[in-house]
Amino acid sequence: MPEVYHVIPKEIHDRLVTQAYLHRGYDADEAAAGARFCASAAHHGIRTHNAIKALHLDELFGSKVGRWKPGAKIERWPSRFLASEIWNGNNKLGQAVAYEAMDTCMKLADKYGVGMVSVDNATHYLWGGGYVMDAALKGYLAYTNCTSATSEVVPFGGRTPTMGTNPHSWAFPTQDAIGFPIVIDWATSTVAMGRVQQFKREGKQLPPGCAVDSEGNPTVDPSRAVALLPFGAHKGYGLGLIDELYAGLIGGSLPEIRGTSRGDSGEKRGSTFFFQVIHPEALQGRNYVKGRTQMQNVKAVIEDILGHGNEKCLLPGQPEAHWAGLSRKHGGLLFKPAEIEELNHLAVEIGETPWKLSDFKSVTL
Repeated sequence: MPEVYHVIPKEIHDRLVTQAYLHRGYDADEAAAGARFCASAAHHGIRTHNAIKALHLDELFGSKVGRWKPGAKIERWPSRFLASEIWNGNNKLGQAVAYEAMDTCMKLADKYGVGMVSVDNATHYLWGGGYVMDAALKGYLAYTNCTSATSEVVPFGGRTPTMGTNPHSWAFPTQDAIGFPIVIDWATSTVAMGRVQQFKREGKQLPPGCAVDSEGNPTVDPSRAVALLPFGAHKGYGLGLIDELYAGLIGGSLPEIRGTSRGDSGEKRGSTFFFQVIHPEALQGRNYVKGRTQMQNVKAVIEDILGHGNEKCLLPGQPEAHWAGLSRKHGGLLFKPAEIEELNHLAVEIGETPWKLSDFKSVTL
């Protein structure tokens, strides 16, 4: 069904988000990173991880409750591996850490063919796809995973949430071959909790098999959903477990108490991040068929996959590219009326005049 969206100029959006972060004590660089991230999510149609989600997480786990530390400095721990860095995030704003980590990985990849950064004592960086897409647009293959701010996923066959939604995000620099980077990005739960909040906001029911209520019973009511289920049963469970294992190797603590005040006071409550970037030349072989270049070969592979009756299949990253095209076409960031109402809570918080729908162009999509 077509829906009405209002076009918010990026500069107006960024001013509100920047001021909200500054109001909560974050420094100018952190506020700029937060606004950059939120604008990127909105530009690409990521409704589950835009400014609404970002500032809401800060209320639940961040500066509002004293767990995230505005103005914190990243500490770089020694590593004997030249292409690998290990950081103590010191509970700094996750978006600022993630952008710096991905930039560092790209610089390492330029020198060594591959670069990786592991971050302990992290917060939450929200939509991992945004960071890997940014690297892919600059010509690199990129990957990231993280543990979520809290544990809200029930392991396959269980009833107690002891894992995060634990996303994985990959991006490939295919824009010269097909017009956009392929971005494979997902939470390992059936849906992200941001999707539950979106459906609640829009008065919609969840699909079956996504969530359970406080008694551990399946529910499609987003207002009753307190925990999520892994997608693909044991397969999603295994992929979510990967993030917890990375976290355990980096220094993350017990997932069941992450983001809470439960358990032994000596345990850590923060998340962990992992980033990896590969320079395409580090993968380049010497035997491409018919004299193809590396990227011509990638294009041929993609065309073969989408041939033979599969021409209508979508590639991962194509929906984001579609929404980015709509944002460019209409000259701003597209928000539904219910989303603007939520964003107006930020305006009230910082003492600004709330946005009026009549002040912005509307489009039906």
